[in-house]
Amino acid sequence: MSRFRSVWSRVAPWAAQNADGAIALVLAVVVGVLGIMPDDMFGKPPEGDKVQQQLVSAATLVILALVATALLRDRVRQAPVEETITSGALADLPARLARLDEIDGLVTGTRKALDALQLVRVLGSRQEIAQAHAEARKDTTRWSFRGGTGTYLRAVTLPECVAAARRVKRHLTVRVEIVDPTNAEVCETYAHYRRSLSDAPDGTGETWTTDRVRKESYATILAAFWYRQRYGLLDIGVGLSATMTTFRWDLSATRLLMTVEDPNRAMTALAGTFFYENCDTELRLSFEQARRVPLEKYKKVPLSDEPTVEEVQDLFERIGVPLPRSYNEHDVVDIARKALRALNPYAG
Repeated sequence: MSRFRSVWSRVAPWAAQNADGAIALVLAVVVGVLGIMPDDMFGKPPEGDKVQQQLVSAATLVILALVATALLRDRVRQAPVEETITSGALADLPARLARLDEIDGLVTGTRKALDALQLVRVLGSRQEIAQAHAEARKDTTRWSFRGGTGTYLRAVTLPECVAAARRVKRHLTVRVEIVDPTNAEVCETYAHYRRSLSDAPDGTGETWTTDRVRKESYATILAAFWYRQRYGLLDIGVGLSATMTTFRWDLSATRLLMTVEDPNRAMTALAGTFFYENCDTELRLSFEQARRVPLEKYKKVPLSDEPTVEEVQDLFERIGVPLPRSYNEHDVVDIARKALRALNPYAG
């Protein structure tokens, strides 16, 4: 008995809440039972058949009425929900989507503004600086340099950019501005500046003297001609400046790097930022004001894979940047070595 009460206590609330469905279910069972019962249960034919058919028809009508009642009740219950959805959330959906578009535009504009405000990022180690240079060289189609003598340019930047461009047969534009090796005053000023920061040899194992500044600049000019003769898609220009700068600018198609004499400190900015665009303009105008080396004469002064002393001397005579008369064969060989086998001054 207790078990029956337990079952009934669980079934009764459901039956009360779904009375119409429960009654329809019971009647459906009754109709099914009536349909399979023997005809003589309701009397002799044909009266028994008639009674059975009347019971089945009546029960069927009651079931249909209950089903209709249940459907109407569900529709009445759903009407407020549908009205709320239709007149509320769905009606406001176009406005909400438009608002989301406005917010997305606002976020995009804010992000661009923040990127522009963050003019530069400071790099604080050799590894970071080397990585930034590698990212700048990757797939670039142009490179602008302005600095002292272009030692790192000859050791790493120029050979790697030319090699990458040659692999995919890509055009490469390079603009280089260095101190004028024929200007003794600027060479001495640059050497004095470098010595004032450190008397110790740099990564090449050499200390900075006026003569070294002169040779390094001559080597950059020689390297420009040598690479121009060996890669037809290289458009390279060299400008000679009568003034020195304490910064070294390296600008590719994707980023700008500004390095100083401290090998663990540098600044970088991505293309498209305010700082990048203004530095690009600065480098262009500075290059236009520098004394131009006639690189267009590269066909008239052929250089061997290992340039000879006579080839190097002839080159500088023909382009109007003559070597000092005091230079002997050893000095010319030293310039050729620096041009094609330059040591990375920031290695180690």
